[in-house]
Order: sequence, then C-alpha cells, then structure tokens
Amino acid sequence: MKTILWATLTANGNYAQSSPENPPKKEALDDFATHAKAAGNFIVGRRTFEEMLDPSRVSQEEQVNADGPFTGIDIVVMSTSIQDIPGVTVVRSPQEALNYLQQKGHQTALISGGADIHNSFLSQGLVDEVIFNVAPVLEGKGLNLLIDKDNYRHKHVQLLDCKPLGGDVVQLRYAIDR
Repeated sequence: MKTILWATLTANGNYAQSSPENPPKKEALDDFATHAKAAGNFIVGRRTFEEMLDPSRVSQEEQVNADGPFTGIDIVVMSTSIQDIPGVTVVRSPQEALNYLQQKGHQTALISGGADIHNSFLSQGLVDEVIFNVAPVLEGKGLNLLIDKDNYRHKHVQLLDCKPLGGDVVQLRYAIDR
C-alpha cells in the first residue's frame, strides 16, 4: 500500500496552526479534499479530527455521513484514549490503520494529521511520499516535523512535483525511499 503524508507548513517550516487570525487557506483545504477523495480515505489524530468537525452540526456521525466533502470516504482516527467515535474507525497504531485500510481494499493511505501522527508514521518508516503545502505565513510558535534522528539523519528525498495552488500557497511533493 502506498502511503502519502499530507501537511500544511508555514514558510518557516512549522506546522501551520489555525486560529481566528490565521484560518486555514482555502486552497490547502481544497487540495486535502481532492487527495482524500482520490485515496478514498484519510488517517487523522483525534485532536485534529475534532478540530475538523463543524460545531454547528448536530452530531459527529451526522457530520461524517452528511453530504459533505468526506461523504463515502473511510476516515480512520488514531487515538489511545478513545475507543469509539460514531461514523469513523478508531485505531491505536499506524500499522493498525494501514492494515484496516488494506483490508478495505484501498491502494493508497492518506495520512493527514497532526504532528504526532505524522511523526509516528515517519519514525516507523511507513511513508512513501510527503506532500507539503507551504502557507504564506511565518509563525514564531508551532509544532515541528520531528523525525527519528537515527533513521532519517540524512535521508534523501526526490522532488516529484512543485506547483502553486493559488493564494500564495505552494505545494511540494517528495518521494521517500523506504
């Protein structure tokens, strides 16, 4: 199974932190929805999943199954503290997430966030490609992509694509040799 890690970073390399003053760029969100539809799935951490939900809806199950951008997409939430979330599959580890998606017949797994999820997949050598959308903002505080120094000390990647998404967002796509 091919695994793709997708993230939005700031221009200074931190994970882009959304806030009322700095909402996510529409171009990056649209790109994520396109990749999720193409893969038919995405893997996300519990906190990031909760941030994705629209609080104006009645329930999480209705939000996941409504006619929204993720209708018909297998959503896998990684969590060690919650066992069940209506409308999604909850797993405890990266390998359990990949096994579930493979059993469902998916050829590609999209790893969407947050930083802990990304770092756990990278540290276990489970990522084939990374897609970084670079947002036009500099942040003084933020989460970093931290990788296992022993396994990734000088891990070379191959640039597969570089393109503007609009709104000053640039996308970089790299292959990682596993």
